[in-house]
Amino acid sequence: MSLAQLAGLLADPTRAAFCTALLDGRAWTAGELARHAGVAPSTASEHLSRLIAGGLLAEERQGRHRYVRLADPATAALIEDLCAYAAATGPARPRPHNLRESTRLSAEARARTCYDHLAGRLGVAVTEAVLARGLVTDDAGLAVTAQGREWLAGLGVELPARAGSSGGRPLVRSCLDWTERRSHLGGVFGAELCRTALDRAWVARIGSGRALRVTPDGDRALRELLGMALDPVAA
Repeated sequence: MSLAQLAGLLADPTRAAFCTALLDGRAWTAGELARHAGVAPSTASEHLSRLIAGGLLAEERQGRHRYVRLADPATAALIEDLCAYAAATGPARPRPHNLRESTRLSAEARARTCYDHLAGRLGVAVTEAVLARGLVTDDAGLAVTAQGREWLAGLGVELPARAGSSGGRPLVRSCLDWTERRSHLGGVFGAELCRTALDRAWVARIGSGRALRVTPDGDRALRELLGMALDPVAA
């Protein structure tokens, strides 16, 4: 696909809305995305077909239901990076149109998923904590240290054998947070940390969107494991 073709796929506001919604890392039905973007189901279906044909989305069918998700982590990283670039060159924050949207944006700024890793103020705070504790180093580019591997093993997490290998997903990468204008951690390390937080109910989803809240168990775990003292508002 050429750059012009890729830009054309993302230039439409409805298709862009679909891609950003799917940054929550889950599969959505065509109907759910249609309601999210405020378009007719037939319009949504047409846009989804273009995104699937262009390789940005992957399709799954279960019975009569059609589910779509972002094609892969690299696609998610591209969408998030574009969101961060757009935010850096435009207003500091999206301007909410109503109270409901204002509440959603505020919650997402505190804590959210960025495809399959933690973002928002929570994601940035976790990143600062793992760097301060030497679990990840930034001496010559981001890398997981031996101490970081041991720390993950203590959580029952084993990094995939091919993680970070040529052609595979980066073991850890910096992902510019579009609300904080600072970086949070992506890659395999960030994904495993987010998965663990969700599996152990350290964080819980707010409604059906990307926003998260830190649970009391999560507050204790982050204090004990990373020495984090969360702002009550951020939790």
